[in-house]
Amino acid sequence: MPPGGTTMKIWAHRTRSRRPLSVQEPITRTTRTIFKGDIHVATLLLIEYSEARPEVKEVYDDIMATRRTDYVNNFWKALAHDPVTLKRTWESIKEVMSAGALDALTKELIYLTVSVTNQCAYCIASHTAAARKAGLTDAMFTELMAVVGMANETNSLASGYQVEIDERFRV
Repeated sequence: MPPGGTTMKIWAHRTRSRRPLSVQEPITRTTRTIFKGDIHVATLLLIEYSEARPEVKEVYDDIMATRRTDYVNNFWKALAHDPVTLKRTWESIKEVMSAGALDALTKELIYLTVSVTNQCAYCIASHTAAARKAGLTDAMFTELMAVVGMANETNSLASGYQVEIDERFRV
C-alpha cells in the first residue's frame, strides 16, 4: 500500500449519460487506490468490445491484429465514444510508431519523455510498459528521467530569462 493512501473497493458511479452521479446507481465495481480522499474515476464509461458499434469493433480488431494481442487498452475504449476520433488517432499512431528511421525503443522513449513533461499518468504507464517491451532497462529509465528533469528545468530557466538564441544555433 502506498504511503498516505489506502486501497479499498469502491463503486465507480459512471453512466453513459451526463446525468449527475448517483450513489444509488453503481455501474462498475473496481479497485482503486485512494490518496487522502482523492478518488479518480473516469469521465466516461469505457466501451468494451461486446458493447461497441461496428465501426468501433473494426478499429479494435485492427488494434489487436497490429499489436498481436487479444487486448484493447482503456485509452482506445475511452476514445470509442467518438468513432471518428478513435479511427483517426489509431491510424495516426500506427503510422508514426511504425518502423522508420527511429527504432521502436527510441520512439517509445520520446513518447515517454513527452508524457512525463505533460504529466499524463496514463501515458507514462502505457509507454513505460511499451518501452520496457522494446528493451528499456531500469538504468536507462533513471537516466532518461534525469535528462527529462534537467531539460524541463533548463527550458524553464531559458524561457524565464528570455535568453537570446545564439547566432550559431539558428538554422
